[in-house]
Amino acid sequence: MPLKRIAIYPGSFDPVTNGHLDIVERASKIFDQVIVGVTDHGSKHSLFSIEERVQLFRASLKNPRITVESFKGLLVDYAVKKKACAIIRGLRAVSDFEYEFQMALMNRHLSQQKGDIVEIVYMMPDEKYTYLSSSMIKEVFRLGGDIGRFVPTGVQKALKLKLL
Repeated sequence: MPLKRIAIYPGSFDPVTNGHLDIVERASKIFDQVIVGVTDHGSKHSLFSIEERVQLFRASLKNPRITVESFKGLLVDYAVKKKACAIIRGLRAVSDFEYEFQMALMNRHLSQQKGDIVEIVYMMPDEKYTYLSSSMIKEVFRLGGDIGRFVPTGVQKALKLKLL
């Protein structure tokens, strides 16, 4: 039986957007299993708890090849623990590339130290989502803008409960 190709799609997902869903759904067509790894981003203050973010992402999916769980610590350690061959990262614009490139080099270095090579796979979201970010969604919502076409219904309801 061939090895299962597992990919990790990490992020804070505070909250999940349709851009995130677009990336993970397309990744599931390339890999046998995609694990969405929800984590706390040390430099960001999260609106939703990690448990809420996991639940919001899970509720937004119907694909059995995609699972959602939280993790702490180094991404490379988590990827090795899950026997992942790849880490999925979304690139919206050229401005994302410099940060992502630095992260990819560090993750490659760390995975080589552990004797496992975890490849970084960049995916661009559908062009209608290239300008979306979780931060922008929260700001537009706080200012009374319509975010309905940018997030799953459950996320919009959760934002209403949190912010109104």
